[in-house]
Amino acid sequence: MILVTGGTGLVGAHLLYKLISNNNSVRAIYRTKHKLENVKRVFSSYTETYQSLFNKIEWVKADILNIPDLDKALNNIDFVYHCAALVSFEPNRYQQLRRANIDGTANVVNLCLTNHVKKICYVSSIATLGKPLKNKSITEETHWNPEDDNSVYAITKYGAEMEVWRGTQEGLDAVIVNPGVIIGGGIWSNGSGSIFKKVYNSITYYTSGTVGLVSVNDVVNIMLRILESDIKNEKYILVSENWSYKTFLQTTAKALNVKPPKKLATPLLLAFGWRLDWLKQKLTGKRRGLTKQLAASLSTETKYSNLKLTHALDYKFEPIETVIIKTGNLYLKQVQ
Repeated sequence: MILVTGGTGLVGAHLLYKLISNNNSVRAIYRTKHKLENVKRVFSSYTETYQSLFNKIEWVKADILNIPDLDKALNNIDFVYHCAALVSFEPNRYQQLRRANIDGTANVVNLCLTNHVKKICYVSSIATLGKPLKNKSITEETHWNPEDDNSVYAITKYGAEMEVWRGTQEGLDAVIVNPGVIIGGGIWSNGSGSIFKKVYNSITYYTSGTVGLVSVNDVVNIMLRILESDIKNEKYILVSENWSYKTFLQTTAKALNVKPPKKLATPLLLAFGWRLDWLKQKLTGKRRGLTKQLAASLSTETKYSNLKLTHALDYKFEPIETVIIKTGNLYLKQVQ
């Protein structure tokens, strides 16, 4: 049997659909019942008869920070897809991020060892990869520098990776995948889905940086193939194409039939913006929308190499423009 953590998130929900469609025995954990609607929305993007597939999942109410419940969820499990994570770039949420991403992953790894799980696939992020030398692409070997001004999200996801590697030293077979910005439909309140929502509602500015993009279907298909393969104790960058933010946002606007952003948000404007955002949070308590690290990344040109993955699996990624058009159509169906 297969266990999926984070099954109510974008990757987890699409993964569950593929696993169930392939007639796998699947157990998934959830924390709050209303989040199960996310999974149904994702399933409905594939088929109108989604309820029968949804009902085949063995749902278990558990939290990766609750060891007794998590231990029960891992009973008689052979393989684990660990997709659960807290995503935030707000510095004042560091302790929450640390508990969810590092402590939670440590719990999953420890109980995988206790329950003799055969293999785990952990969904990390390109945020954990180091900064490249000038004009070089980022690879799996690019050195992580803890002295850099890393975001709290990156720090805790890197710490989670260290827990997975620690598990491999204790006998657990594991693979880590590091996706870029994942494009896919069904969940529009966070992640890339919220970008489609913002573009649809009109945005004025684009930034000068670049972004590594990948389809959620590619992420899921690669995870399935990796776990079924003999590959173990490796990590892979999952980025289909490197685009400028300008191209990404304008292509998304075109797919949604709305006006594209036409003004450049310069690094100076972003520097002013994150300081104003910090002040607003201090005065009103409103959650941060733009941090120093996020502002820097929006203006930074980076390129990610997928050569290790494409060579290992002889894999061909879906073109990102096609993915954006498909995802845009799904969003328009929801709002129209």
